[in-house]
This record gives sequence, C-alpha cells and structure tokens, in this order.
Amino acid sequence: RKAFSQTLRRKLRLPPLESHRERLGLRDSCCAETMADFVKPGAAAPVPEDDGAIKRIRITLTSRNVRALEKVCADLKRGALEKELQVRGPVRLPTKKLRIVTRKAPCGEGTNTWDRWEMRIHKRIIDLHASKDKVRQITSISIEPGVEVEVVQHVDD
Repeated sequence: RKAFSQTLRRKLRLPPLESHRERLGLRDSCCAETMADFVKPGAAAPVPEDDGAIKRIRITLTSRNVRALEKVCADLKRGALEKELQVRGPVRLPTKKLRIVTRKAPCGEGTNTWDRWEMRIHKRIIDLHASKDKVRQITSISIEPGVEVEVVQHVDD
C-alpha cells in the first residue's frame, strides 16, 4: 500500500509525503511519541518547570463519611509535619445538606405522610508550602473509599 502511494505520487509528479513526525513537528526520531514531544510550528520551545521550587498547594477533601474524611486529613497532616513542611488546616467548611422531601403515598390519596431524605457533604481544606516532589510523597498515602481529593497549585504573587 505504501509502495503504491509512493509510485502514484511519483507518476503524478507530487512531492514525497512527510513522515507523521515531521508533520506534527516532533523532535528527533529517538524521542518517544508523547504529547510532551509535540511542538506547534512557529511556537517557542516549552520552558521546563522547576520541580524543586516551593509552591503554595491547596488540597481539598470532600466526603459523605466524616470519619473517613478526618482520618485522611490526619494522615496528610502527619505526613506533612514529618517532612517539616508549613501546614495550615484542616479547615472545616460548612456542611452542605442536600434535602429531598417526598410523599410516601404514590397516588396522593390518604393521610399526608412524608419521607425526608438528607445527604450531608463534608469538606476540608489543607494548605501546604512545598515542592511538587514532597506533595507527591505526602499524597501517596492510602485514601479511604468515598473521599475525593483535589490538589491545586496556586501562584504566589
């Protein structure tokens, strides 16, 4: 198939096809084909980040189970203090109460009896001043099921 397209291009006097690496602007052929290798034509080369630089990191933990949430917070804080990092928190944010009140009777007849359902969502915030490497080490702990973790890096002004 490749040979056929090359002979057809030659007969029609078309220039040879570029390789997919040349078309995408990828560097040397010895490099791996990843999105990190992609360079837009006419764009400046990306500047590598300094992983050793200390950044302000905010870890947001969310869960319906308070015990699991507090355990993960305590583990994160203990790990940060062992690495002698500056830690603030856990800051307890107000609990969100999601409520649904519905009639028990499906047809609407009979005594007005109601079911009241409630789901509580608890949220904690932990702020760290650390490098990315240390944050990766701290957050590599086992996290309880049902606890969502969000890590955000803030830019210091």
